[in-house]
Amino acid sequence: MPIETLARSDVVTATTDESIHDLAETMQSEGIGSIVITDGDSPVGIVTDRDLAMHVLAEGTDPDELVADDVMSDGLQTVQHDAGFKEAAEMMSENGVRRLPVLDDNSNLDGIITVDDLNELLANEHQELAAVIRAQRPPY
Repeated sequence: MPIETLARSDVVTATTDESIHDLAETMQSEGIGSIVITDGDSPVGIVTDRDLAMHVLAEGTDPDELVADDVMSDGLQTVQHDAGFKEAAEMMSENGVRRLPVLDDNSNLDGIITVDDLNELLANEHQELAAVIRAQRPPY
């Protein structure tokens, strides 16, 4: 199954000069744990709630002096929209990430896929298999 059918298209984005305070407020108001940082239509980084905790709170840094570029994760991992479930899961595992921005054919941001999205798909598939088993097993 291609990632483009699973990915969320309503990606919350910000620019590299967005304040940390604004990022945190957006995460809170949107009920999300990450914001993709973009330069135009291209993703260049991601700021997660963990980034805020590790780079701001744990280091005791003044959040009023920081912007997205100061705390965003280095080495952004992305996945092409036509990649499969397995490829996305392998990328997440190999790179230790829980979120992958999805790119279109022009390397522009097209969506985002998370480990929670993949897990939900697997859970739904397991429920379908369980229904087959229940329908075919003899009564006890």
